[in-house]
Amino acid sequence: MKIAIIGGGTMGEAIIKSLLRKKLADKNSITVSDVAAARRDQLKKRYGVQVTSDNVTALKGAETVILAIKPQEMAHVLGQLAGKLKTQLIISIAAGVTLESICSKLNYRQVVRAMPNTPAQVGRGMTAWIGAKELTKANLDKAKAVLASLGEEHYFADEKYMDMATAISGSGPAYIFLVIESLIDAGVHIGLPRDVAQKLVIETITGSAEAMKKMGKHPAELKNMVTSPGGTTAEALYKLEMGGLRSLLISAVEAAYNKAKGLGAK
Repeated sequence: MKIAIIGGGTMGEAIIKSLLRKKLADKNSITVSDVAAARRDQLKKRYGVQVTSDNVTALKGAETVILAIKPQEMAHVLGQLAGKLKTQLIISIAAGVTLESICSKLNYRQVVRAMPNTPAQVGRGMTAWIGAKELTKANLDKAKAVLASLGEEHYFADEKYMDMATAISGSGPAYIFLVIESLIDAGVHIGLPRDVAQKLVIETITGSAEAMKKMGKHPAELKNMVTSPGGTTAEALYKLEMGGLRSLLISAVEAAYNKAKGLGAK
């Protein structure tokens, strides 16, 4: 599969790594376009991919074009690509930019809107996505293969869920990293060496997620399994509830959701 990636930032690089790891494309079949010469040189040296500063040049010969750019760059890039597309699959990973907005600016309907997250850098991403109704079966299958290379993927039939997914899984790693950082700092505060605190926290977070995934139980049930009456966990949970952790997380997700909707409205 010949693939053009417009935008060589963090997510663009994650996509390169995933495509190569899953053997969906080799280094000679991937062209990356980026405005920064230093970044182009870095990606070429690191992965052996083809690089260019010109988005239209990157498009030539590509079966799939991935728009790994910021929302504010989208209008300019779509203007460059409009009228130059035939059967290529277009995958946009720009937060908040609607499917209809992309299709309208391109006057083209073989388009997918996707929202991966940063764990895609290590093949453990979660990607929500939706495709235009006119998407061919071949391009639908290509999109699924590309996005699955990043980790897990989920297809939505209704685009209204995309901004919701952005607020949960797209922004979600930042929430989890903040929790991890806070727990490590708490461990240091009570006297643990920082490296030991970090190991304890990371393994507890990943182990808890894996346990929930494999055991198939509601998180409240798993939480109750850890919580003994009058014990240390009960005391800690009481403090968290008194501090409003639950409502604060809900408010944070709601704020991210509203921001994503606002980006799409521009």
